[in-house]
Amino acid sequence: MAFLWPSVLWSLLALPALAWAYAWALRRRAVQTVAHPHLTLLAAAAVRPAWRRHVSAACLLLALAAVIVAAARPVAMLPLPSNQSAIILSIDTSGSMRSEDMRPNRFEAAKEAARAFVAALPRSARIGVVAFSGYATLVQSPTRDRRAVQDTIASLRMGPWTAIGDGLLEAVRALPGREQAGPATPVPPAGVRLPAGVVVLLSDGRSNRGVSNEIAAEIARAYQVKTYTVGIGQTYPVNDPNAFVIGGTLDEESLRAIAAATGGEYFHASSAEELRRVYRHLGAVIGWNRQETETGALAALVAFLLTGVAVALSVRFSVLLPAMSPRP
Repeated sequence: MAFLWPSVLWSLLALPALAWAYAWALRRRAVQTVAHPHLTLLAAAAVRPAWRRHVSAACLLLALAAVIVAAARPVAMLPLPSNQSAIILSIDTSGSMRSEDMRPNRFEAAKEAARAFVAALPRSARIGVVAFSGYATLVQSPTRDRRAVQDTIASLRMGPWTAIGDGLLEAVRALPGREQAGPATPVPPAGVRLPAGVVVLLSDGRSNRGVSNEIAAEIARAYQVKTYTVGIGQTYPVNDPNAFVIGGTLDEESLRAIAAATGGEYFHASSAEELRRVYRHLGAVIGWNRQETETGALAALVAFLLTGVAVALSVRFSVLLPAMSPRP
C-alpha cells in the first residue's frame, strides 16, 4: 500500500501521547476522594471488568488513526473489470476430444472449465463462442448474457477433422470492428480504430483443414487481437496406458507460435484439474486489471464504524449504574 500524501501520517505520532494523557487522567482521578451517599452502588460498579472502562476510549483512538490514514489518501492495487470490448472462446470440437486421458473425457472437461471461466469474468465483459472441427462456426455472438453463453457451451457437439486456423479467424471476425478480417483483407483499413478484443483458443490436436495457422495468426496480429492458446491432453506416450485416446499428437509448436505472434500466451493442461487452473488464471488475466485505486473511503468508513461502536458502548455501560440503584 502507498499514500498520495504520506506526510499526513506523521500525525499518527500524536496517538501515543493521547493514550498516555488518558492513562494519566485515570490515575489522577483514582487518588481523588469522592463523597457519595450510595457506597454500595459504587462498590458494585468497581467490580466491573477493567476493559469496560477503556474499550470506548480505545475505539475512539483507533477511529482517529483511521481518519489520519484516510487523510493520507492510501492507494492499493485492486482488481477492477478490464476494458476488453469482447472475449471469444474458440473451442476445438473435433472427434479426438472424445479421448479419455482427461476425465470424463477431453470434451466434457473442456466444456466444464469453459463454463467456470465464463462465470469468473466480470459482468461487464461480452463473451462469444466459436466451435471448430473441420470448419469453424460462430455459435454465440458476444453478449453479456451469461446464461446464454453457458447454455451454448453445454450444447456443443463434436465433428470430424481439425481446422485450428479457421477457428482463430472466425473468432477474430466475431470481435467488433473485424467482420471483414480474412485472407482477402489481411490488414484492417487505414485509420480504423479497433475496440479491444481477446481470443482464447483451445485445441487437442493438429490442424488438417482450412487456412494455415500462420496466416490466421498474422491476420489476428494485424487486427490487434491478443490470442491465448490452450493445448489439452497428455503428450505422447500417454501416461495412462488404459486411457482411450483418439487422433495424433498435440501440435504445441503451432499453438505457441499463434500466442507469440499475437502477444498472448500458451498453456498446456494434461488433466481436468490442470485445465481448470489454466482457465482460472486466464479469467484473472483477461477479465480483470490490477490498478492503483484510492482506498481512503474505506478507511473513513472504518473510522465511522469505530466511532459508532465507541458511542454505543459508552451509552451501554453508563446505563448500568442507574439499573443497579436500589429501589426506594
